[in-house]
Amino acid sequence: MMFTLTEVASLNDIQPTYRILKPWWDVFMDYLGLVMLMLAIFAMTMQITKDQVACLPYLEEPEEAASRVKPEQSAAREVVSAATTGLPVFTTSTSMDTKDLPDEAVHEIHTTHLHTSVAAEQHVRQPQPTGVKTNLDYQQYIFINQICYHVALPWYSKYFPYLCLIHTLILMVSSNFWFKYPKTSSKIEHFVSILGRCFESPWTTKALSETACEDSEENKQRLTSTASAPKHVSSEGKEDSTNVNSSTPMLGVAFSADKPIVEVPSSMTILDKKDGEQAKALFEKVRKFRAHVEDSDFIYKLYVAQTVVKTVKFILILSYTSTFLVEINFKHICEPEIKHLTGYQKFFCTHNMAFMLNKLLISYMALILIYGMTCLYSLFWVFRRPLKEYSFEKVREESSFSDIPDVKNDFAFLLHMVDQYDQLYSKRFGVFLSEVSENKLREISLNHEWTFEKLRQLVTRNPQDQQELHLFMLSGLPNAVFDLTDLEVLKLELIPEVRFSAKVSQMTSLLELHLCHCPAKVEQTGFAFLRDHLRCLHVKFTDVAEIPAWVYLLRSLRELNLIGNLSSDNNKMIGLESMRDLRHLKTLCLKSNLTKMPTNITELSPHLIRLVVHNDGTKLLVLNSLKKMTSLIELELHNCELERIPHAIFSLTNLQELDLKSNNIRTIEEIISFQHLKRLTCLKLWHNKIITIPSSIGQVKSLEALHLSHNKLESLPPALFTLPKLRHLDVGHNSIAVLPPDVGLLQNLQHLAINANKLEALPKPLFRCTKLKMLCLSQNALTVLPESVGQLVQLTQLELRGNCLDRLPAQLGNCRQLRKTCLVVEDHLFDTLPVDVKESISRDPNVSFTSGL
Repeated sequence: MMFTLTEVASLNDIQPTYRILKPWWDVFMDYLGLVMLMLAIFAMTMQITKDQVACLPYLEEPEEAASRVKPEQSAAREVVSAATTGLPVFTTSTSMDTKDLPDEAVHEIHTTHLHTSVAAEQHVRQPQPTGVKTNLDYQQYIFINQICYHVALPWYSKYFPYLCLIHTLILMVSSNFWFKYPKTSSKIEHFVSILGRCFESPWTTKALSETACEDSEENKQRLTSTASAPKHVSSEGKEDSTNVNSSTPMLGVAFSADKPIVEVPSSMTILDKKDGEQAKALFEKVRKFRAHVEDSDFIYKLYVAQTVVKTVKFILILSYTSTFLVEINFKHICEPEIKHLTGYQKFFCTHNMAFMLNKLLISYMALILIYGMTCLYSLFWVFRRPLKEYSFEKVREESSFSDIPDVKNDFAFLLHMVDQYDQLYSKRFGVFLSEVSENKLREISLNHEWTFEKLRQLVTRNPQDQQELHLFMLSGLPNAVFDLTDLEVLKLELIPEVRFSAKVSQMTSLLELHLCHCPAKVEQTGFAFLRDHLRCLHVKFTDVAEIPAWVYLLRSLRELNLIGNLSSDNNKMIGLESMRDLRHLKTLCLKSNLTKMPTNITELSPHLIRLVVHNDGTKLLVLNSLKKMTSLIELELHNCELERIPHAIFSLTNLQELDLKSNNIRTIEEIISFQHLKRLTCLKLWHNKIITIPSSIGQVKSLEALHLSHNKLESLPPALFTLPKLRHLDVGHNSIAVLPPDVGLLQNLQHLAINANKLEALPKPLFRCTKLKMLCLSQNALTVLPESVGQLVQLTQLELRGNCLDRLPAQLGNCRQLRKTCLVVEDHLFDTLPVDVKESISRDPNVSFTSGL
């Protein structure tokens, strides 16, 4: 069964969409392959239908024949010749006997004599024929022709069309093998599909249109600003330009006063919702495809391999075909071993297709030569430059998407191939590799979804009675936020792209801003507003580089909270920038993993009054910078793995409150040095491992509050109760078994917490502390609550739960300010009180009261 040209040509066919990955040389080689295929099929058709040889016996010269004839055969032929011509027969022998002749000669003589008279008459009547009589019939000629076709013709003359067809098919398969191979075809199909959608996406057109619009606006603005440059500036303007106009950092990107704030026309930002969703899906597909393809260079290697195979194939075909060209001849001498069938040993043959095959072979060699030269060029292109790297530098220069990343491996190779088809494809495809482009798309979709009315419904009142808005995990900051002019606190959490435009200046009530894992950028006009109006800023981050650089330029900021890793990965240096511009900062809170105090904070020493350092358990080794912070009033060092009270603290003469919570402090012998801190009123050493309190505690006469809960105290020194100003004492969650009677000396004591200890009894002098308002005695081993408790007439909160009490004294009724909600005790004990006392305690308060410090 034969196959058609269409069926064979289908081997060279690919999906129409794949053609964008075929450079001109591959297309040219495909056409050459089709021409060679047609040539091979034409040669095969001609060979099958018309290829044959025509053979005649090859008769030798008379002299050569005579030399090989036997005497008997020569005599017989003389007799035959004489009989034919009517002449007498002469022989070399004097007498001739037929019995001396072979049977063949005798038969020939007898036959000749029978026809002598007839032959003589015909010889007289007709002219003598010319030429050579062969005595072969038609069937013998056919047989001889077929035998000589296989014996005399060179094999290449017979099989050239088939070889041509096989070579052409191999070249066709090699040209498109990378489209068919399973490990590459799926990636190529996915790439072509994504590329086509990116090319046709409405978002691509809009993004590039916005770029052109921005470029034209910037050119106009540049011409305008050049024509009308300001002649002079005021002194205050010079100060502002130093901070903002010259170069204001913005997440590593500087913005300048010369660069205008381009407002994109509204027509550009209108995008159909369906188109927007499709564009979002394309961004995600491109991201996943890049991650999948960039890890491998298999497609590149396969293309190189198939190009090398085609080149080697070309060299092989050309080398052996040229040697067989001379063997295709028109004339051939055939010597088949069929003399016993035909009577002839040698034949002279002609090949009727020799001329045609010769011309077809020359044409085929010319096509192969052109094909090979094209293969060599493709190899030159493959190895001329690194195709496993692709740069979008030109696209970045021509568009506003300067963040389009360079790609590598198979992703880069596919883009190089696309560029050979049309560079516009890669340019439009690059739009979907840009985070800026993706953020613009998100911004458009975001503004459609989050309207002013929707945001207004989310505004709440916080405990400080401020209007607060908390936005969580959005794709960006909706523009409608800037229309909430009464908003005081704005909390943004896990928003990947936050941009404060000039419209932020409308939020005249905004005082506090929270940025939780939100890289934030701010435009020039917006920064000027935040610089002059923002009072409190909270920034939570993973790496110190994520802190917006403009944070350090907010000169009106009063409180700054930085939560995250402040140490660089490359070294142990703190990555904070200069804080000299934070000239009004009063509170600095660092929740991080510091090993030493940042030297930058010394720039805040003239005005910083509160410093908070909450470590994550990392040991804080160096605190020398604290010595310069002489203006500090409050210092907190939490989870810093401190083993002793740092000596640098004793230089802070203005310190009023010290909090060393959750460290590893075991001894506090240095506490005597606190007597030099005349203004120290509150000392918090809770959640440590302190075993004893030294007697030198009595030297710190200025103390008003002492927190020693969650330690390992077993006793309290008498010197502790000599502090005349002590109003708040917390020694809960220890192992104290006895409360000394000297506690009665604390006449100003208002809050006593000794819960979760081992107390079995309360000393009577305790109830001389008549200013007590809060008494926490829960989780002890008390069996009796003395009736003297009635002397605590200002008591507002009493905690007794978790003891061994069997009743409550009726004298609790004398505590007129005590209410049931602040009486923490088991219900059955409360029921032991007299009815009037229970009613007195249970009644609603008419006036508000404080429940402690």
